[in-house]
Amino acid sequence: MAHHLRTRPLKLAAAATVAALAAGTALAAGTAPAVAATVHHGAPAAQAALGAAPAVRTLTGALPDGATYKIEVPARWNRTLFLYNHPFTAPGAPNPAWDAGDPVTGGWLLSHGYALAGSSYAGTGWAVEQALPDQIATLDVFARRVGHPRQTIAWGHSLGGMITAGLIQDYPGRFSAALPMCGVLAGGVAMWNTYLDTGFVVKTLLAPSVQVAHVADATANVAAAQRAATAAQRSARGRARLSLAAALADLPGWFTPLSPEPAGTDYAGQEANQYLALSQVAIPLTFGLRAELESRAGGNPSWNTGVDYAADLARSADATEVRALYRAAHLSLAADLGTLARASRIAADHRAVRYLTRNIAFTGQLGVPVLTMQTTGDPNVVPESDRAYRSAVTRADDAALLRETFIHRAGHCMFTPAETIAAVRVLLHRLRSGRWDAATLTPRALNASAAALGPAYNAFPDGAKPVPAPPAYVRYRPAPFPRPYSRPVS
Repeated sequence: MAHHLRTRPLKLAAAATVAALAAGTALAAGTAPAVAATVHHGAPAAQAALGAAPAVRTLTGALPDGATYKIEVPARWNRTLFLYNHPFTAPGAPNPAWDAGDPVTGGWLLSHGYALAGSSYAGTGWAVEQALPDQIATLDVFARRVGHPRQTIAWGHSLGGMITAGLIQDYPGRFSAALPMCGVLAGGVAMWNTYLDTGFVVKTLLAPSVQVAHVADATANVAAAQRAATAAQRSARGRARLSLAAALADLPGWFTPLSPEPAGTDYAGQEANQYLALSQVAIPLTFGLRAELESRAGGNPSWNTGVDYAADLARSADATEVRALYRAAHLSLAADLGTLARASRIAADHRAVRYLTRNIAFTGQLGVPVLTMQTTGDPNVVPESDRAYRSAVTRADDAALLRETFIHRAGHCMFTPAETIAAVRVLLHRLRSGRWDAATLTPRALNASAAALGPAYNAFPDGAKPVPAPPAYVRYRPAPFPRPYSRPVS
């Protein structure tokens, strides 16, 4: 699996095959503009439109464990620091330090007096174990080389969104606020459990030879699962079973960024999008990247012992679609659910569960204001993940500190700089005032704030030709997460 997952958080690639936790989602060829949504890759054109950058001092170096760091401080620093947590980097891929998700948003922050910092983390893959202490070490370097900030805000995309939430949980005294974006906020245990469920359907109904745990040969395992999924997609019966696999992870029926969302009753269109999500995200993650996690954890951290898949399907946001596709294929959904119920189940290795709980599952205890961002059509980290986080926070009696925002768009971390800056402004206002301003958190207000930044911020660059993307904040309530798992409150 020699795929380079280390894209910037908005990166789209026409042929990305392993986008699982790297920020970005693949475009299906011919279904939408080939938008390189990473503003880093369109930086020259973007910066030309935005004007001269402010005078900035850049500091780089290495931490004792080998991780590198990057710090940028504007000449008129306002004593607030944004610590950026980067997304997943594939094992073996280049792993530089970076301190912002994109240069347009980073440039806006620097031009408004905010300092930026971030590290590479000492490891790649599911590097939460290294990321948490490395980011704290980067804060210590910043204090020595620049000074102590009055406020420190953690922010990050995808796996970095999860690390953002992990930092405020494990190091509560070091942060003033947090902005997790498209983050794995259900936590690692819950996320890998739902992907095990998807893999279990593929194995039981489509590809008996594949391994969904204790993966020995990731490359061969992914290839076998992909062949089975490709074959299944050619028949109505196979498509129905793929929709069942997707539904147990609540994969949305909207995959291609900047494309129209399929109608609510366009079940064939929804399944076609879910097939893209399965083939480009879920299958590589479930049958391939799991091997790297198992190596770290010392075993398999996922299980489906005691799981009632009929009950899980009944709660799924995709249940109506699955039933419709089974009827259209003249296939018995009850019979397939019975086959799943009788199949041998998978038990977790307790040591591995403890590892993944540490790296990381959430107690729900916040201690500081947290504002989340998520797209409604994210195939990598489904929006139900945010619902799981809210549930944990509510149980911990910290709901007053949490606010959530959603953008009506397909794709993983598909936020324009304008949408991100609008969220940043709301969080900064919360820090200044000591309370959330409900009026600024409405979709209408957030969209107006983003639109006022102008066209250079409301676009995804495609080389020298930015593709306009109007702000798309929307009022949205995700379905419950399929299999939530919270860390006990100590």
